[in-house]
Amino acid sequence: MKTVNSRAVGSGQQEQWCASEIAFRGHLNSTEKDTFAFTIKGAGDGVSVSVIEGDSVTLNTDVEIKQEEIIWYFNDICIAQTSGDQSKSKICTDVQCKDADGRFRDRLDLNCQTGSLTITNTRTTDSGEYQLEIINGSISEKIFSVTVHGASGVDTDRVFVMEGDSVTLNTGVETKQQDRIRWYFNDIRIAQINRDQSKICTDVQCNEGTERFRDRLKLDHQTGSLAIMNITDTDPGVYQLQISSGSSDSEKTFIIALYGVSAAERDKMKRKSVKEGESVTLDPGFRKKLNDSMTWYFNEILIAEITGDQSKICTDVQCDERFRDRLNLDHQTGSLTITNIRNTDSGPFKLLINSSRFSIIRSVSVTVIALPDSGLSSAAAAGIVAVVVLLLVTVACDPETGQREPS
Repeated sequence: MKTVNSRAVGSGQQEQWCASEIAFRGHLNSTEKDTFAFTIKGAGDGVSVSVIEGDSVTLNTDVEIKQEEIIWYFNDICIAQTSGDQSKSKICTDVQCKDADGRFRDRLDLNCQTGSLTITNTRTTDSGEYQLEIINGSISEKIFSVTVHGASGVDTDRVFVMEGDSVTLNTGVETKQQDRIRWYFNDIRIAQINRDQSKICTDVQCNEGTERFRDRLKLDHQTGSLAIMNITDTDPGVYQLQISSGSSDSEKTFIIALYGVSAAERDKMKRKSVKEGESVTLDPGFRKKLNDSMTWYFNEILIAEITGDQSKICTDVQCDERFRDRLNLDHQTGSLTITNIRNTDSGPFKLLINSSRFSIIRSVSVTVIALPDSGLSSAAAAGIVAVVVLLLVTVACDPETGQREPS
């Protein structure tokens, strides 16, 4: 059994709000040592969230409160709590849960139905580990790692991705017109290209011993744009672009953040399994902006596209008639629906999301489950029909005379 980490609980209101948790832990320790008190933690179950200072962020519990008790901690300090027992319901946020600490004063909202926690007007001091505890006969825990990036006067773009995506950060220039283009990740140089291409490096080539992005960075030699392949949970952060041209320098900042979804939710979006004859919708998981273009591919063949507010689905020739009259494209969300799906529709679908500043490639794997059949050939089926007809004739004849009995 995994033990549950103990916490230091202060006096006053924090003791009042967190008393049920302490009692429950004491019950576990004294009478039910084999109870499955477990921690849902790590890359597979934890969630990483990055936001810009001033934004709001919601940490979802993915449950509906019935008899459960929900407790939230920030760096092991109780900051919010609610109970599903309406007769004993208690809701506290921040200073109500603990003494004389106004870190989140008037900036926490707790959903009484789900226990989800919203932090409004985020600050850099809100960065840290948020722990969710759900108590209902046992304790389950989930970790949210929140990073709040400070806003600055530098031209900044926010890019939200999922693990496994690939993203390209565009420079908007051509290398032949610039003296030098450099890329930094959290102040560490990861890529560089000079005008005459006398020096080109990425990651470990730029910094010996640094292998964070090994074989996952690609630098466009014409534009200096940087592609990061197969995003992992260690890649979110601040990417700085420095362009030197003559006596002037310019900077641009990209903040890459992961969507706050669990591994199970992400897998559900990126892996689809559907029965033959049914319909399936491929959701971009991305809020489309007016000028974004979105293009869907199947086995590297373009099948649907949205440009601005216009959408189109490929012609039969372009699709090789594979999806004739079976594709529906939502021009507002970019979702692609395949109707009356067939075995031949199994395979990799790819979505390319293009904006002026960056592009994202997201892959979705579709598996079509064939319906069971009798496995009989047409000749065998014809044989069965002949036997049935013969039996009917036999039953309809007199067994002694062989003559057909009158009906």
